[in-house]
Amino acid sequence: MRLVLTMLLLAASLWATNVEKMITALCDREKLTALSKKVDKKAFIKALKSQDICRHLSSFRLKEIADHLYQKDKRSQKIAVPKGAKCPVCGMFVAKYPIWAAMMELEEGEKLYFDGVKDMMKFYFDPKRFDHKPIKVLSILVSDYYTGEAFDAKKGYFVIGSNVFGPMGEELIPFQNKEDAKAFMSEHNGKKIVTFDKITSEFLY
Repeated sequence: MRLVLTMLLLAASLWATNVEKMITALCDREKLTALSKKVDKKAFIKALKSQDICRHLSSFRLKEIADHLYQKDKRSQKIAVPKGAKCPVCGMFVAKYPIWAAMMELEEGEKLYFDGVKDMMKFYFDPKRFDHKPIKVLSILVSDYYTGEAFDAKKGYFVIGSNVFGPMGEELIPFQNKEDAKAFMSEHNGKKIVTFDKITSEFLY
């Protein structure tokens, strides 16, 4: 069994290396990377067929490139917290708690990092309480509890009242999909699942 696993890992590594070589030899990497960040995987493959980004490659090879780039992007889609970033609500260093990290990007370009959804929502509802001017929010990212992947908080599901505690105690546990939230709530005695627009101050204090 161990030998089979080793062989599979080696094959995956060689495949990734070969795709990287193909990209380097036959594609405009800068254009390729920029395109992958703008569109989803299906649109990416379609665009590659019509644009002069990769030369003389079959549909099969273009799919290999798409698989490689989008798999790589998914692995890296976590909130990158600067080492010295402090939560504006509690003052903790957020980088110490990566699985709980949340991030708010403001219209003027400022990015704020929080050590959990609970503190982030406290700030979202009342920034003046934490010595900050009124805010205009561009985006809010939170970390999926199971995968650690960053996602749009406004599209998520949050479990209230579970027996899993974050850095600041009781926490709103975020999930990208409802089925994961339901499974977590069942396993950890959660009391309720809410969407972003249903979060109120009563859940935070």
